[in-house]
Amino acid sequence: MPIVVGVKFRNAGKSYYFDPKGIEFGLDDGVIVETQRGVEYGKITIQNMSVDDKEIVAPLKEVLRRATKKDEEQLRENIKKEEFAHKLCSEKIEKRDLPMKLVGTEYTFDKSKAIFYFTAEGRIDFRDLVKDLAGVLRVRIEMRQIYERDDIKMRGALAVCGRPCCCANHLPDFEKVSIRMAKNQGLSLNPAKISGVCGKLMCCLKYENDYYVETNKLMPKINAKIKTKDGYGYVESGDVIKRTIKANVELKDGTHEIREYKLEDINVLSKGSLADDVKITSEEEKELKKFEE
Repeated sequence: MPIVVGVKFRNAGKSYYFDPKGIEFGLDDGVIVETQRGVEYGKITIQNMSVDDKEIVAPLKEVLRRATKKDEEQLRENIKKEEFAHKLCSEKIEKRDLPMKLVGTEYTFDKSKAIFYFTAEGRIDFRDLVKDLAGVLRVRIEMRQIYERDDIKMRGALAVCGRPCCCANHLPDFEKVSIRMAKNQGLSLNPAKISGVCGKLMCCLKYENDYYVETNKLMPKINAKIKTKDGYGYVESGDVIKRTIKANVELKDGTHEIREYKLEDINVLSKGSLADDVKITSEEEKELKKFEE
């Protein structure tokens, strides 16, 4: 199995595999690597390790060298240039009254190209803007349109839970999130309550979805007939988190009482489960489709 190291770049949430060429690297070591867009500076996030061939996207590019003090100085110089370029681009956008929002600016490590990330509702004719920037910066200009989730991932923000947004903090990639996940968890389908700062469904809806899907299959429906150690009864409510139900049970003396039972302690006599009731109406789907990613 090939030996690789994981390298993470600025504005990237995931690590990419590179061939270390026999050099041993430590965590956070600066390295210069060859990428599809040229030579770049990155930091080691995964030390030398062997991986299965299936985990590698061929061809595996190499680590060119360990970063030197000169490389570190060039990186700092690039950051200063980015600050100037970002301010310049913002001024030009405002001057030309373009309907776009500048999110970030980045120079390639060799300073041959400046990349400007922006959001906009539609297509933007930025040809004159590129001419303005190239005339001052004297480098190749690339305008890259991104979307709401990418915007938050790059700039960072606080989520409704009070913690940094998952995409900016630890998620390497965006995964598909659907309104069914919210429905599975019994959450309100009010967009304001299940959408993140980016306006799309919150990434965290996916974290516990598998648990809810499996547990909902085991949970009996409301009014389902069950058999317990105390007698027969009907389900009045259920707690998916605790995996318990409350049932109105007929006791041996003929009286009725509300009692709580664990799922493993009951025998469900009715067909179907709570999962059958997790349905999305056409109106809900139409209203919330735009919030899916």
